[in-house]
Amino acid sequence: MTEMKFRADGLDVWTDPLTFEVTRERLQQYAAAVNDPIPAHATGDVANPVFAIVPVFESLLEPALDVVPLNLMGKIVHGEQDFRFRRPIRPGDVLTARGRMTGWQGQPNGTAVCVHLETRDDADGELVNEQFVTFFVRGFDTGDRVGELAPGHRFDEALLGTEPVAELKQHIDDDQTFRYGPAAGDPMPIHLDDQFAKDVGLPGIIAHGLCTQAFTSWAALTELAGSDVNRLKRLAVRFAKPVLPGQDIFTTFYRSGRADGVTTYAFQTVADGQLVIKDGLVEITEEN
Repeated sequence: MTEMKFRADGLDVWTDPLTFEVTRERLQQYAAAVNDPIPAHATGDVANPVFAIVPVFESLLEPALDVVPLNLMGKIVHGEQDFRFRRPIRPGDVLTARGRMTGWQGQPNGTAVCVHLETRDDADGELVNEQFVTFFVRGFDTGDRVGELAPGHRFDEALLGTEPVAELKQHIDDDQTFRYGPAAGDPMPIHLDDQFAKDVGLPGIIAHGLCTQAFTSWAALTELAGSDVNRLKRLAVRFAKPVLPGQDIFTTFYRSGRADGVTTYAFQTVADGQLVIKDGLVEITEEN
């Protein structure tokens, strides 16, 4: 029997960089797939911020292969996503992406592992964005903590006693997953095959977590940043519960801090009265 032990020597080892060429058509397709109403996104002049996942998609799980035992890979779920933006992605960009696993922490119901991703401009090496992805290996507790986990972004429950600065209702279309999958390059069958989703214990097809996050990104931009993606510096979430096609989602933003020209907002998203996104965090710079 294969020993189920995480391998620390696989930490902090960068994957080989992958190149991605950004086209206006791909940016338009992604914006349409997440119902993004911001004109600059719809025309493909600049990317919806969560499009940043597309160039790194093939690097998401690769770092885990050198750390997590192969027979546990099927137990991995996407737990949290934290984007740090240096500049938006634009048509004509040629980007390089790579990733590394930085650490893990065992818990009674599973183990959290962190993958750090970075995207750079291929021409000059400029950092375009970096991402911290927390995966969760269900049902396996390593019993230890090794390396570094993702930076925190917990929601302060005291904010619920304050006045929200913005609230927005959005609708997840019945065909949302069939548009998002090709636009994002994500062919996972739980988003496209109703019977497969039910066979693995889901109620049916579920929306991609990153699709839901993309909805919250344009909610934040339209409500807090004058629809200017250049002002968005961070967008972090914890995926709490799947969203189903046909549901309405409601996102509520609270002002949580301000420093050095950056305002921080905490947010939560609910569907049918249940949290689907927890520990949401947005950082917005002052208007130029």
